[in-house]
Amino acid sequence: MSDELNSPQYDVPPEMQGQIAITTLDKIYNWSRRSSVWPMFFGLACCAIEMIATATSRFDIARFGMEVMRPSPRQTDLLLVSGTVTKKMIPQIVRLYNQMPEPKYVVAMGACASGGGPFKEGYNVVSGIDNYIPVDVYIPGCPPTPQALLHGLITLQKKIDKQTLKTARWYDKESEAAIPVPVFGPDIMDPRDYEAIKLHAQEKLQAELNIPSPEVEQG
Repeated sequence: MSDELNSPQYDVPPEMQGQIAITTLDKIYNWSRRSSVWPMFFGLACCAIEMIATATSRFDIARFGMEVMRPSPRQTDLLLVSGTVTKKMIPQIVRLYNQMPEPKYVVAMGACASGGGPFKEGYNVVSGIDNYIPVDVYIPGCPPTPQALLHGLITLQKKIDKQTLKTARWYDKESEAAIPVPVFGPDIMDPRDYEAIKLHAQEKLQAELNIPSPEVEQG
């Protein structure tokens, strides 16, 4: 632990090494968070089986302090999206993400969560979870092996190590607004796209009825 927290900017006298360590607040803060990331306990498809296998004694995810999987989003730090994300499921995922406290992270596990996988452009599958929530780490594979998941989690730890309290978004004075929950109807609709959808529908209706647009009438 002392080697991880020790700051190379200051030299510790040989007679004092092993007794004291000079470090920074950012290193202590990031070390404590990277060593106790609690994922949310849920899975979507075949990637979830590989996630479960990662928690067995053969791979031992407890080495990274991530074996505590919580069923409640209010007690988790990591949203591990493991599997195919359908349009029917995306409102629930966004709602769970909004309920997670800061700091929080998202890992897209597998080809389906990252970009739709073999079901990309399908009528009922979302082409990537990053269309709705921010993703920190992408793990390729269909499905990824437990070793690939561990590599993705180590990559997330390296990202946490580089963060600083000065620029952390969760300490910003202006709190971020929650992500609007998509509406599932005949198709999935993002509330942030309502204006664009409305404008497109009006233009299409005008074209079908041969109604000139307001710009044409003014000209």
